[in-house]
Amino acid sequence: MLGTVAALRRYPVKSMLGEDLDASDVTFTGLAGDRRLAVLSRTTGKVASAKLPRLWRDLLTLSATAGDPAATGAVRITLPEGKTIWSSDPDVDTVLSSLLDQPVTLTATPPPGAALDRAVPEAVLRDGVDAQVPAELIEMGGGGPPGTFVDFAPLHLLTTSTLDRIAELSPNGRADLQRYRPNVVVHSTAPGFGENDWLGRILRVGDQLVLRVIARTPRCAVPTLAHGALPRDPDALRVLARHNRVEPVDSADPEPCAGVYAEVLRPGRVRTGDAVRLA
Repeated sequence: MLGTVAALRRYPVKSMLGEDLDASDVTFTGLAGDRRLAVLSRTTGKVASAKLPRLWRDLLTLSATAGDPAATGAVRITLPEGKTIWSSDPDVDTVLSSLLDQPVTLTATPPPGAALDRAVPEAVLRDGVDAQVPAELIEMGGGGPPGTFVDFAPLHLLTTSTLDRIAELSPNGRADLQRYRPNVVVHSTAPGFGENDWLGRILRVGDQLVLRVIARTPRCAVPTLAHGALPRDPDALRVLARHNRVEPVDSADPEPCAGVYAEVLRPGRVRTGDAVRLA
């Protein structure tokens, strides 16, 4: 057994702070209600993502929570000062555009060829979050079903032992899971960065859910940014750059990585405490 499910997290609006769950259905597109909405730039047509901190890091000052996606479908968004708005409010685009200082639209429908800008992480570390640094265009959902706002694959898994190892190696002795935005946190007593060995393996989670690990998760600048009350932490990426620079997939260039991406082979319900096993 690899471990047990320590936490489940979903992010109803892409790049906003998310919420903890005790249990969730998992379909071929991931946790129910995860990344169901996204903010689109009306200037570029691209998906707004904190991976480009110069423009979009303030998305991480907002938090999103969702009820039953099969009910009203509305998502509640909490603003920095504590005020809440709903994704269904007629003025939601106006409020978000004012807060982000960019004309944006909140949408549940990915545009054709949905893509985002990903700033080169090392350049952000070197020049700062306000600098205009090189960025690469990332087409979204390359490892999952079409029509979603996931970066690559439906699920992102991370172990507690990897978080513990990052904390051991970090000058400030911390590793906040919120910075790495996992869907499934696996409690593990194996050595840190053990997920590196899961590439290509099939995992069984609980009694129903079956996953295949398709990539190690390359880290961008997002973990270094302020997340709500959490301050900036450049070492959240520097530690990985120094101690876990590996190939995300076979034959790719090494990148700082933490955790893994997985596709869903058999949907099912997952709960905290469920066993995670190699199938």
